[in-house]
Amino acid sequence: MAEISFFDESTEQSQVKATIVSKYFWAWANVIIPSAAQRSKKIAYVDLFAGPGRYKDGTKSTPLLVLERAIQDRKMREMIVTVFNDVNNNSSQSLQKSIDELPNIGSLRYKPKVFNEEVGSNIVKKFEENHLVPTLFFIDPWGYKGLSLRLINSVLKDWGCDCIIFFNYNRINMGLQNPVVKEHMDSLFGEVRADELRRELERLNSQDREFAIIEAIGKALQEMGGKYVLPFCFKNESGTRTSHHLILVTKHVKGYEIMKEIMAKESSDIQQGVPTFEYNPASRKYPLLFELSRPLDQLGNLLLQQFAGRTITMADIYNQHHVGKRYIKSNYKAILVKLEGEGKINAKPPASQRKRIKGNLTFADSVEAIFPERS
Repeated sequence: MAEISFFDESTEQSQVKATIVSKYFWAWANVIIPSAAQRSKKIAYVDLFAGPGRYKDGTKSTPLLVLERAIQDRKMREMIVTVFNDVNNNSSQSLQKSIDELPNIGSLRYKPKVFNEEVGSNIVKKFEENHLVPTLFFIDPWGYKGLSLRLINSVLKDWGCDCIIFFNYNRINMGLQNPVVKEHMDSLFGEVRADELRRELERLNSQDREFAIIEAIGKALQEMGGKYVLPFCFKNESGTRTSHHLILVTKHVKGYEIMKEIMAKESSDIQQGVPTFEYNPASRKYPLLFELSRPLDQLGNLLLQQFAGRTITMADIYNQHHVGKRYIKSNYKAILVKLEGEGKINAKPPASQRKRIKGNLTFADSVEAIFPERS
């Protein structure tokens, strides 16, 4: 019954999750389609824990948002294959009904498929044994059952395939110390890493436990080929504890950059223009608590150290520095303008020869930053 009650009402967190996934689907599809049109002539969206389609208040969940996006685009209508699954029969039937009621659903060349199966080794084996068309794979289990490195890798192995995982952090945090679910945890982290993590967690406080768990998941995903891993944190209503994490796994930096911009816009708090990559309801209630750090100033110091003595374009600075950090492209432009204004760097062409937008000085991708030698 847990999955049914989950859909009783649409929380702000679940709406943010659905928005992030549907926006990424749209951006991912538009990048992939030109190449896919020359290869398989298909792209796919797969959701194995799809739910009933609508919350009790009528709000659309992720599957319906994705299908609506596809219906709106001519090329996507011709190429998109969608596969949805939910182990709960009531949920899968409800989802099918919601899909059938979507306006112009018949315009899709490939009719959406809805299944009612448990996610386990049989489904994983099917993905492993078949070469997949470019696929965006969304994994949103109610807890952790069915979520495994093997499942993720079974899709991520093929060209153009990305994966987004949404998981209940509290359940995994507790599960790591519960011998009854050891098999599930080992499937998620890998047995050796899971054992190392269990030992490490015994001496950590709650915040450090979270960092250690997300770091361990990230490393496990990278080791199996997901070169770029980007997490987004969801806090509970009081803002005191993490409830869920949404993680993108992709083999290409372009997908990483796209998702970074999307997650930045959905962050509930911005510090000096730098997104937190977190949805925290409390950040709106208690803004003072979230204005204590100066992340943009920290970026300036990092760049002065890393690029000391070099002349390098804005685009190259961004490409060489941003992976693994929460800064987005606009943050790099802003701090370079600030450093130039403070006389800490020079630029070519200089500020006097560059254009302004609405009175604000710009730092285009082609502008070179001249960093002084480290003192």
